[in-house]
Amino acid sequence: MACRQLLLISCLLAVVLLCLLQQGTGVSVGTRQVEGQEAQEGVEQRIFMQESDASNFLKRRSQRSPKSRDEVNAENRQKLRADELRREYHEEQRNEFENFVEEQNDEQEERRREAIEQWRQWHYDGLYPSYLYNRHHI
Repeated sequence: MACRQLLLISCLLAVVLLCLLQQGTGVSVGTRQVEGQEAQEGVEQRIFMQESDASNFLKRRSQRSPKSRDEVNAENRQKLRADELRREYHEEQRNEFENFVEEQNDEQEERRREAIEQWRQWHYDGLYPSYLYNRHHI
């Protein structure tokens, strides 16, 4: 029974404490809300334009109006530049890969030559001249 009374009293104290804290934060936030509204109005003035300016802008360039020749030329220059950069990048990558493959082939050829030369030296018995001088000429 004492346990229930202790639990009930602690719950009531928690509810009272939450009510007091909620009222206190409401008062403190209320003054900041007024300052926030003033700051927000200043931001809106910087972001949004006047109605007359907006309507003039939309009249000058609607969604269906064709682009000016300068805009088309600028976009084409950007596309051509991007294509050129992409082409240069791929050409550079291809050159690096070709150089890598050429080096690998040279190393493999050198290892093959060394292995053949070692085989010839190992199997040479001294009775015949070396392979290079033992060719049959027609």
